[in-house]
Amino acid sequence: MSNAETAAAGKSGALAGIRILELGGIGPGPFCGMLLADLGAEVVQVKPPGAVGTEQAGEVLNRGRRSLTLDLKEEAGREIALKIASESHAVIEGFRPGVAERLGLGPKDCAARNPGIVYGRMTGWGQSGPLSDYAGHDINYIGLTGALDAIGLRDGPPVPPLNLVGDFGGGGVYLALGVVSAVWEASQSGVGQVVDASIVDGTASLLAMLMGMRSTGEWNGARGENLLDGGAHFYGVYECSDGRYMSVGSIESKFYDQLLGGLQLEDPPDVDRLSSYEWPRLRSRVEQAFRARPQQEWTEIFANLDACVTPVLTIEEAQNHPHNQDRRYIEEHHGVMQPGPAPRFSRSHAQGARAVPRIGQHTDDILGRIGIGKDDIDALRSKGVIG
Repeated sequence: MSNAETAAAGKSGALAGIRILELGGIGPGPFCGMLLADLGAEVVQVKPPGAVGTEQAGEVLNRGRRSLTLDLKEEAGREIALKIASESHAVIEGFRPGVAERLGLGPKDCAARNPGIVYGRMTGWGQSGPLSDYAGHDINYIGLTGALDAIGLRDGPPVPPLNLVGDFGGGGVYLALGVVSAVWEASQSGVGQVVDASIVDGTASLLAMLMGMRSTGEWNGARGENLLDGGAHFYGVYECSDGRYMSVGSIESKFYDQLLGGLQLEDPPDVDRLSSYEWPRLRSRVEQAFRARPQQEWTEIFANLDACVTPVLTIEEAQNHPHNQDRRYIEEHHGVMQPGPAPRFSRSHAQGARAVPRIGQHTDDILGRIGIGKDDIDALRSKGVIG
């Protein structure tokens, strides 16, 4: 790559020049597409003709794409998708196992047109196994991995952590990592491959530290009785006098001392703060202290203490926090809040909040790029192959 090309790539994102075809799927699949687009890849997202979508909040996952409407059940639609795949580095799809093959758009179909293509598959259960053909949602996948059982308070039920752990953490992020890794490998070998990304696999990977702690006896397996699940009095959430909350992560001694200083507390003599036996008694004292003041007062008290204590904010409040104003990790585009760029690059800058395309907005442009003329485009539209 020349110096000019390197400079251009740096301005456009680390994945500038990578072309991705995105087929089907909800949640983790589109999230993967968003991440790749944020990093500079050109992502063509296919939606069926007649699909409904706007530039409203629920469509943020679709930002930064080129949008094409295409009926993949029609032969002409499949042929267009295969033509785009032949000019792409990767396909990502979120169908149930076997659906893409029945459409004539599976890995072998795409590889026949482009031997170097990477085929990224996003499912909940994976491409194989007794549950692979069954439906599910985030809560089901993390429930089966053991992650959900570990989240929640002592003597309470497991608490669903939104769909952050399964769909996005264990699903979309791992698919993006797999696709980028396989595209890099294909650039060396000239041969593509299939990336089988499942939410259960990714969630299990996220549990690596917890599994290690269980093996050494640092995690007893009971919910809400361990170091990082709210069992320890120095790691948890505390209610203030106004019903708002403060988050406390004062694990290390130097931070714990600052916590006690801010709360104007002293531990009882001869007490081992790391002993889980002592945690309920010590937690009661911390709870009582936090209930004496409103959240804003505690925020001001701990603002200049290195105690790992911060307020629990709403998304709207987080947007206006001074640190966010500096980092802009939540941005606003046309009245819709969106996440900012992540991760940050010193040169190949990722993109953050930007427009969500109208469904089918780029259909004519994309078809024209692969050599389909206006008359043929009109004919495809009249037949309902495109929207």
